[in-house]
Amino acid sequence: GVRVVRAMPNTPALVGCGASAVAPGASASEHDVRWAVEVLASVGTVEVTSEAQLDAVTGLSGSGPAYVFLVAEALIAAGTAEGLPTEVADGLVRETIRGAGELLVRSARAPAALRADVTSRGGTTERGISVLEQEGLREAFAAAVAAATRRSLELGRA
Repeated sequence: GVRVVRAMPNTPALVGCGASAVAPGASASEHDVRWAVEVLASVGTVEVTSEAQLDAVTGLSGSGPAYVFLVAEALIAAGTAEGLPTEVADGLVRETIRGAGELLVRSARAPAALRADVTSRGGTTERGISVLEQEGLREAFAAAVAAATRRSLELGRA
């Protein structure tokens, strides 16, 4: 059979921070997989998954940067709605996302624990998180990943 290793990189690979996955086909050799991992590791991290999981990878990390960019857009708009100049809101959001991402990558702690560190009982963050939970943020992300995964499956059959 044809030796195939499917790959799903994402756009942060453009700055060396990609999160990619490779999925070896039935005829792929260990050498083929190592080669694919080595190539993608030059622009970020790489996970080896099954072919059956690659559509979920597409929905999660392939599309994931766009989800984060949408969060950034929403936060910038919210900051300007509260009176911040656009340039100030933009700069604060960019650095907040970069810093939070770096903290998440460098820490061995779970995201929930890192969130808890910022969330004081009765404080501003607790209030904001409460609204996000009430408005269905988790469900919206789950639905987005599921929809993108389904679309990846559809495109794979086309």
